[in-house]
Amino acid sequence: MNKIGLYFGTFNPIHKGHLALGNYFAEHTDLDQVWFVVSPQNPFKVKDSLLEDQHRLELVRLALKDQPNLNVNDVEFSLPKPSYTIHTLEHLVQIHPDKQFVLLMGEDNLEHFDQWKQSQRIVELVQVYVYPRSHEVDVPKTSPTHKRIQFVKAPKLAYSSTEIRKILKEGKSAAALIPSASWVYLNKKGFYK
Repeated sequence: MNKIGLYFGTFNPIHKGHLALGNYFAEHTDLDQVWFVVSPQNPFKVKDSLLEDQHRLELVRLALKDQPNLNVNDVEFSLPKPSYTIHTLEHLVQIHPDKQFVLLMGEDNLEHFDQWKQSQRIVELVQVYVYPRSHEVDVPKTSPTHKRIQFVKAPKLAYSSTEIRKILKEGKSAAALIPSASWVYLNKKGFYK
């Protein structure tokens, strides 16, 4: 049974930190692959601030085309909006009974995980691998979720999509931060100008 890490995100835009993290999980944990699940609408984000869904999906496709252990997944494009993780997980488990899924989550999301729709059901359905962000969060060892959550000492991302959008809006280049094929696509389309 393949073990697949699910890396959810709006990827607005995808950057080299996302690839580094995905590759770290694929190469340094028990995961066979990492799927980048592009979310059309995260319930915690304002839709107006996002590039159109198909453009973000294409940016991820281009970024992952030469990454053998990383794949793009657009399953949320066919599910009701906004995209709730529990709905996506239930759907993936149903259509891929031959795979074992693991949710990849940053520590910043873990801090508010109890606010996610059916968070307890999520940890019953899949394991959760947590990667470090700018601050650390403790899960009490008495918590029922503790046994299903594994902290992974992955490298911290040095920058965020928010910072990259700011750089682009200022008219500066982000070529060093964005995978080259995605950067060419962003430049050609003139996004964030």
